[in-house]
Formats: sequence, C-alpha cells, structure tokens
Amino acid sequence: MEDEPALASQVAAAARNAGYAVDCAHDGRRADYLARTETYDVVILDLGLPGVDGLSLLRQWRDANIAVPVLILTARGSWHEKVLGFDGGADDYVAKPFEMAEVLARVRALIRRTGGHARAVLTAGPLALDPGTARVTFAGTPVRLSAHEFRVLSYLMHHQSRVVTRAELSDHIYERDVDRDSNTVEVFVARLRRKLGASAIETVRGLGYRMGLPDGSDREPRR
Repeated sequence: MEDEPALASQVAAAARNAGYAVDCAHDGRRADYLARTETYDVVILDLGLPGVDGLSLLRQWRDANIAVPVLILTARGSWHEKVLGFDGGADDYVAKPFEMAEVLARVRALIRRTGGHARAVLTAGPLALDPGTARVTFAGTPVRLSAHEFRVLSYLMHHQSRVVTRAELSDHIYERDVDRDSNTVEVFVARLRRKLGASAIETVRGLGYRMGLPDGSDREPRR
C-alpha cells in the first residue's frame, strides 16, 4: 500500500513476478478497508499515505487484533521514525531508496516467520520449494509449475501444520478484483498431484487440503 502510484506499480509488478497475488491501495481509507475485509500474508505499508497516515492505520489494526505482518516502506529513514513504526506494531522496515530484491527478501522472511519456518527453502520429504527463486525440486529434480500451481503449493508448504480450506487457497492465489472460483483450486491440486505424486497433498474431507509427506513412490511423470 503505497502513496506514490508509480512506485506502487513497480512494487506490485515485482511481487506478481515473484508469484504473489497483489492488491494495491493508494490512500489510507482504501488500505484500511482492504486490511479489515481481506486476508493477507503481508502488508507493505507507507507511513505517508494520504487520508489516514500509515502509522495511525497500523496502530488501529493492532488495536483491532489484525495481526497481519506489516513491512513499513517509507522515505522516513531516521531512527525516530523507525522506533515509532516498530512501537506501532510494524514487523520490519525498509527506507527509500531501496532495492526491490531486498523488499521481496524481507517479504519472504516475514511469511516464513509467520508460518514458523526458519529456513529459506521449504521442504516436505523429497519436495523442496525455494520462494526466493520460485524453484521447486523433487528429490533434486526440477519440477516445472505454472504460476497458479506454484502459488497453491507455496501456500500449502508455508502452512504445513494445519488444514487449508479451498476458499482460503482461492483468496491467496487470486487478486481481489479477479473472479474467484474455489472449484478451480481442485484443478490446480490435481495437477500438482500428477507432477508430485498423489500423496503430496492430502484431502481432508469437508475441510480442505494439507501437505502430505511424498515419498515419490506414487509419482507420475511430470507434464
């Protein structure tokens, strides 16, 4: 959520290219609405948003128990502003000018931290997913995935300790203004099973999906 449209577009484009679904808000009121009505893995927040400033928004979200990880992105690079941001509930801080690669690396770190993962590369048996390079391997062999397949697998691997509903997966692979059909999630899961083996993703009847522990014995040739 950024107050400079050109920079916001650059950040959004970089995040999309990295495999994330992205919503943008160019003022504080819109940012507040999205944060309260949508579920996000990370919020990139500018302290200088028009309408309602970012620091006020952050404090309001924390007071409302909105626990989404927040990365502050702003030109205010003094230690005083950093302290205010962290005291307001920020999880990380990047000052302009910045390298896009650093912003994305910090986003990945926040997502890993939220999911309880210390390592950069996520693993499940012989399956490994590197969020930084969008590279997936099975027993060391690269696996080619579409963007949506990668998003589904990445989300499941970030949340291996619990069952993820189809609606939740749909929310995290599609952007807000795109028509969401939770039935298409089944299609992506089926494709992943063909590429990784049927045991890679478990179906929990009536609830959703959970990462399994693939051993490769039921894996079919990749397509």
